[in-house]
Amino acid sequence: MISIEQIHKSFGKKNVLNDVGLAFPSGKITSLIGPNGAGKSTLLSIVSRLIEQDQGKVLLDGQDVLSIKNKEFAKRISILKQTNHLELKLTVEELVAFGRFPHSQGKLNATDKEKIEEALEFCMLAEYRNNYLDELSGGLRQRAFLAMVIAQDTDYILLDEPLNNLDMKLAVQVMKTLKRLAEEKNKTIIIVIHEINFASCYSDHIIALKDGKIIRQGATGDVITADNLKCIFGLDFEVIDRGGCKICNYFNI
Repeated sequence: MISIEQIHKSFGKKNVLNDVGLAFPSGKITSLIGPNGAGKSTLLSIVSRLIEQDQGKVLLDGQDVLSIKNKEFAKRISILKQTNHLELKLTVEELVAFGRFPHSQGKLNATDKEKIEEALEFCMLAEYRNNYLDELSGGLRQRAFLAMVIAQDTDYILLDEPLNNLDMKLAVQVMKTLKRLAEEKNKTIIIVIHEINFASCYSDHIIALKDGKIIRQGATGDVITADNLKCIFGLDFEVIDRGGCKICNYFNI
């Protein structure tokens, strides 16, 4: 389990996270929601060690993440950042193979190749395996990076706005893929997400941040209420129950 104790982070004079403490449930999808500037991506970056907190601890199965060696850490936690830029001329399959580097150190064995193939199939990219990334649409490139993270085969997967550049159909496919990873492979998935309805319909757990603090957290059904959403986003919401899924309307209120 990943847990966080009294995390503080500032950039210059701006406090981004203030005394944040929480635990992410294992084998579930947890969505981090909140307005822009709430601290969601910063929190994800601290958990993944891309940036270091000013105070507090991040614990992975009880161990301070800063004490874990890089190679071991990469076998346990993977992250897909909000923006990904590569100057190299790579095919989709070559990119996905990078996900195996913590395990193979560049020398792919039969297990590595199997994981690569599974990730390509999981993300419906097998037919594009030999296409170069710069030939693909933004949506297909995003799926290729997601496949790379899946091939890494970590117990914990961190995703910062993974639905960027995806149309509605592909976004649904990605969220269904993440749901399958949690349910079928017992992956713990932590996702920063902008669209509240994707969070509502696919998450097991939701953590809402505002002004660097956690203001709501819990099971999705408990957090997704009109009153809570107004507190989080400062908008009036109508929450409609459709087949057990809560749809959040904020356009015509």
